[in-house]
Amino acid sequence: MRAPIGTFEDASPASERFDLLPAPVVAALTEGWGDVTADRLLHVDTDPAVADTAVFVEHYGADLLDTSANCVVVAGKRGGEVTLAACVVLSRTRVDVNGAVRKHLGARKASFASMDTAVGETGMEYGGITPIGLPAPWPLLLDPAVVDEEWVLIGSGNRRGKLIVPGKALAALPGAAVVEGLGV
Repeated sequence: MRAPIGTFEDASPASERFDLLPAPVVAALTEGWGDVTADRLLHVDTDPAVADTAVFVEHYGADLLDTSANCVVVAGKRGGEVTLAACVVLSRTRVDVNGAVRKHLGARKASFASMDTAVGETGMEYGGITPIGLPAPWPLLLDPAVVDEEWVLIGSGNRRGKLIVPGKALAALPGAAVVEGLGV
């Protein structure tokens, strides 16, 4: 099957690739959300050696610079409370942690979560974290540009492999909020 974006040679419905995905992602895809089901999403096999954005788009297609998104884990702190959240922005932008994230979480201070925290709390590999299958209570902050993409490339939960999903499907995920100014 040909992927709608990029130059991937091996694309299949995500429902046929559960063996390549971590347990939290499989659970979320199996359950689905809204009218989104795993057979509507695509999994593409990718080489983890070329996972960093610049090398990735050179290898898999320049159009991916505008249609791929990064999912990062952040920690908002207020008093003794820490709130973990995930933020998704197009890969050509960065997350406004000290502005949009801090304000949305009502935190006094916000920062990127440590790698150990991100991996331990999500059950996913660092560099492959996806908004699909995050812990239930987490806020999921989405930049509007991600939601507006017809198709967007996101992590699969593993460093090897990516998911291609309709941007609007991400806005239907549990805990999702579209936050203006998230990606700068």
